[in-house]
Amino acid sequence: MQPINEPEEQFDINILPMIDVIFSILAFFIISTLFLSRSQGLPVDLPSAQTAEPKQSVQLNITIEPDGKMFLDRQPIKLDNLKAALTEKIEPNSESVVIINADEKVEHGTVVKVMDRLRQVPGAKMAIAAEQE
Repeated sequence: MQPINEPEEQFDINILPMIDVIFSILAFFIISTLFLSRSQGLPVDLPSAQTAEPKQSVQLNITIEPDGKMFLDRQPIKLDNLKAALTEKIEPNSESVVIINADEKVEHGTVVKVMDRLRQVPGAKMAIAAEQE
């Protein structure tokens, strides 16, 4: 009997699955970097204003939710304790900026009370957060 000469199979490297894996990893890194932004305030629906502009020297944030709950740098706080907490965190000559993030559904009187407490703290500058139209 004669040995049968079978043709050898040629092996190919299929790069399509490798490209799929690389694009999947790339998409993962792109999406994960979107969540690296630093947000100090809690999420609320801000009112819009044409003259709104970003402030770079942000140090403290007061967030007021639609139901009236108040937060100082993401920590719950009551209106009565706000002045003492701000006085504790702000040095008199530091010119610190305190941003008020009030939901557009918050009563005007609540925001005015917060602004009044803020004016009583020496060295505190006030800003109100708004989205640009």
